[in-house]
Amino acid sequence: MVVRQTPSRPRSSRWTALGAAVLAFVVGSLPTAAAAESADGAPTTLTLAVSQPVDSLSPFLAQRAISTNIHRLVYDYLTNYDAETNEPIGAIAESWEVSEDQLTWTFHLRDGLEWSDGEPLTADDVAWTYTTMMEDEAAATANGNFVANFEKVTAPDDATVVVKLAEPQATMLALDVPILPRHVWENVDDFASHNNDQDFPVVGSGPFVLTGYEPNRSITLEANPDYWRGAPGFDRIVFRYYNDQDAMVEALRKGEVSLVSQLTPAQADALAGESGITVNDASGKRFMGFTINPGARTQDGDPIGDGHPALRDRDVRRAITMAIDKEAIVERVYGGYAEAAEGYIPSRYGDYHWTPAGDERLAFDPEAANALLDEAGYERGEDGVRVSPDGERLSLRLHVHNDRPDYVQTGQFVEEWLTDIGVEVQGEYVDPGKIGDALTSGEYDLIFTGWAVNPDPDYVLGIHTCDALPVEPGTMRSDSYFCNEDYDELYRRQIAEYDPQERANLVKEMQQILYEEAVVNVLVYPNTLEAYRSDQIASIQVQPDPGGNIWGQDGYWSFWSAQPADAAGSSSGVSGALIAGIAAGVVVVGAGVVFLVVRHRSATAEDRE
Repeated sequence: MVVRQTPSRPRSSRWTALGAAVLAFVVGSLPTAAAAESADGAPTTLTLAVSQPVDSLSPFLAQRAISTNIHRLVYDYLTNYDAETNEPIGAIAESWEVSEDQLTWTFHLRDGLEWSDGEPLTADDVAWTYTTMMEDEAAATANGNFVANFEKVTAPDDATVVVKLAEPQATMLALDVPILPRHVWENVDDFASHNNDQDFPVVGSGPFVLTGYEPNRSITLEANPDYWRGAPGFDRIVFRYYNDQDAMVEALRKGEVSLVSQLTPAQADALAGESGITVNDASGKRFMGFTINPGARTQDGDPIGDGHPALRDRDVRRAITMAIDKEAIVERVYGGYAEAAEGYIPSRYGDYHWTPAGDERLAFDPEAANALLDEAGYERGEDGVRVSPDGERLSLRLHVHNDRPDYVQTGQFVEEWLTDIGVEVQGEYVDPGKIGDALTSGEYDLIFTGWAVNPDPDYVLGIHTCDALPVEPGTMRSDSYFCNEDYDELYRRQIAEYDPQERANLVKEMQQILYEEAVVNVLVYPNTLEAYRSDQIASIQVQPDPGGNIWGQDGYWSFWSAQPADAAGSSSGVSGALIAGIAAGVVVVGAGVVFLVVRHRSATAEDRE
C-alpha cells in the first residue's frame, strides 16, 4: 500500500502581542511511547538499511546524514521540534526567556534529567558543550556556526543556563547542537582526532544508547528505558549496510530489514503492491541541483583549481540554467515524484519559500539561452561548440554522483541540453569521495549538489557567505565558492531579525540573489520515497504530519514512537496520533514584541551529496 500523504500546507506563523514583560511559556507535558515486547517476550529490533559511511561518531565532528541522525537518537538537545508542525518545543530546556535588549537568553532545564550512565545531566553540561565549541576550533568543526555569536555561556545553578550574545540571534531556539556529558568528554585530549567510536556503550541522554559500531557493516542502538519522555517502542535499532539500493530493496522484500529510504520512483511503485510493505511518499525537504564554478578562490582572493574562466561571466551561467528543462526532470527522472524548483528553500517551508516573478524567471528557453550567448560574444565554431571572446572553447566538465540513479539520469539529460546551446559537456560520473575532492580543490566546472533544508534555513544560507570561502584550499564550508557583498549584508540582517515576517522577507531576497547570479542552481525538490515492513512496524510517526518523512527527521520521533507489529493493541500504518498533543511551539515575549523562532539545523554532508 502507498501512503500518499498530502504535502503539508504552509503554516503561517502565529504571534500575539502580550506586553513588554519578558516571558517564556513552559512546554506542556508530552505523551510517551510505551515500550513493547514481541509476542514471545523477546527483544524487538527495528533494522534500517543504509549505505552512507559514518564520518565520525563525535558530535563535534560529524556532518554526514547517517552520523547526525544517529546523534539525534543518542543525545538530547536544548530544544526540539514538534513532530507535526516542526515548531520549537522544549527538550533539555523546558522554558526560557530573553532579555529586553535581546542579548541574554536564560534557559531553565527540566528536573530529573540523567545521562545513560546514571550521572545527573545539569546546566554545567550544557554550558561546557557550548563553551568548548567557542574555545576549541576542532570542537566547532560541525556546528560552530551556532555559537559564533556567543560571548559567554554560564550555569549559575544546576537548572539554569545563561547565554550572552554579541548581537541578537534569531536561531536561539534552533541550536542544533547535541549536548555532551562533561564528565566523559573533558577527559578527551584532542577533539580533532577523537571519533567517539572506541568505548561502548556511549554515554548519552537521548531515547537510545549507542552500543556497537562495525564500520561499513552495522551500527547498534539499544533503547534507553529511563528516557525522560518515555521508553522507545522498539528495544533495539540496527543500521545494516548494503552496497546498493537494489540490494536494500531486496532485503526489505525478504523481511531482513524493516525500513529503506531514498527509493527511486520505480522501486516505490514496485513495492507499493507487495503484501506487508507500506510506501511513504513524503513532501520534499531537500533540493537537487548543481553549482557552477564562478572562479574558486580563498578568502584572500587567491585562485584555487582550474575552473573554466568563461563561467565567471554571469551571462554564461544564466544561459546554462535556461537550457535545462526542469519539468522534464520531474517527469522523466522522478516519474512525477518531485517538484520543479527555483528558490533555494523547498515549498514545504512556506514562510521562507521563494519563487521568481514571471519576468525574472530563468525559464527553460533554449532559444533565449542561445541569444544570450550570441550577444555576449560566444560564437559557435565549425563543430558547433561555442568559443569565448578570449578564444576558449566552451568545453565543460560535469561532476555527478554515480551512486544516485536520479543524479546520473539528470546529468545525462543536462549533457544533451547544453549541447543544444553550443556547450560541450564531459560527464564525469564518480563516487561521492571524488566529488568532494573536486570541490575542495576547485577542479570542476559544473558539480551536482543536494542539501536537506530544515525549518530554519540559516545554516544552508550561511554556506554561501564570503566567510564560507576557504582560508586555504580544503577548509571551506561552502559548495559553491559564492561571495556577494549584498548577499552577506542580508545574511547578517536576517540572523539578527526577530520579527518573523521581516526575517522571511530578507531570506527571500537572499534567494533571489542566488537565483539571479546562477552560481547555485536548484533543479527540483524530490519527494522522499521510503518503504517499511508493516508486518514488523505497526505504527510510526512522520514529520511534519501530514506529508512528512520517516528517515532524516528534525528530532527522533519516528524511531522513538515506532511500535512493533506484534505489540499488544497496535494497529498498522503511519501514525499521525502517536504524538498528538505535543505542544505546538513556544512563544517568547520581549520588548513588547512576540516572536516564534523556528529551527536552524546544521545541514549535513549527505546533504552535500
